[in-house]
Formats: sequence, C-alpha cells, structure tokens
Amino acid sequence: MAKNDIIQHQFTKGFDPKRNINGAPRKLISSFSELGYTKRQVSDTMLSMLALTENEIANISENENYSMLERIIAKSLIKDLGKGNLWNIETLLNRSIGRPKEGATIEQDNRLEVVFVKGKTIL
Repeated sequence: MAKNDIIQHQFTKGFDPKRNINGAPRKLISSFSELGYTKRQVSDTMLSMLALTENEIANISENENYSMLERIIAKSLIKDLGKGNLWNIETLLNRSIGRPKEGATIEQDNRLEVVFVKGKTIL
C-alpha cells in the first residue's frame, strides 16, 4: 500500500466524521439494568414465565400493565403453543440456564505405524 493511501485514511486532529466519539453502542443487558432490569432478573423472568399456565400467559400478553419483556415472551410462548413448537421454550431455557455441555468421544482401535527412513517420517 502506498504512503499516500495510508495518509488519506488517517484521522485528522479536531473534528473528524470518521471518529466515533460516543464509543461502541451499549449492550442490551446494560441497557436493561439502567431501566431496572439486571441480567439475573431477565433470566428469572424467563424461567418464571415458563412455569405459568396457559391462561396466565394469555393474561400477561393482553394486559398493558406488564413490561414489554414479559409481554413479548408471553406472546411467543402462546404462538408456539398453537403450533406445537418447542423452539421458544428451548431458547428461553438455553438463555436463562445455559446449554448443557456437549461432549464427543473419539475412539481409535487401529494401530498407527510410523516408519523412519533416512531422516523422513512415513505414516
């Protein structure tokens, strides 16, 4: 790359429209904590809603006194219940509890023969 190309893309002193003065956008969880939600409270909300009956979840989704988080979760659970789909329940459990550890075992029954010939290794 030529020196002129590098100079062309450098920041200038003072105001520069390429510079992000505000920094990176805030993460969703930190935004929740400013509004009253902590990461643990979001997780607890997800888990407690999975323990409710269908009528209670329908009441939450229709009532405007509940938070948007609770209403969105309730509507998605009702929608998936009608379809007979478990995807949202699995997603809520994975986000609140965490995924179970997945392990893989590798078994090799064959012998590996290594032959050295004049400084070279042959498998």
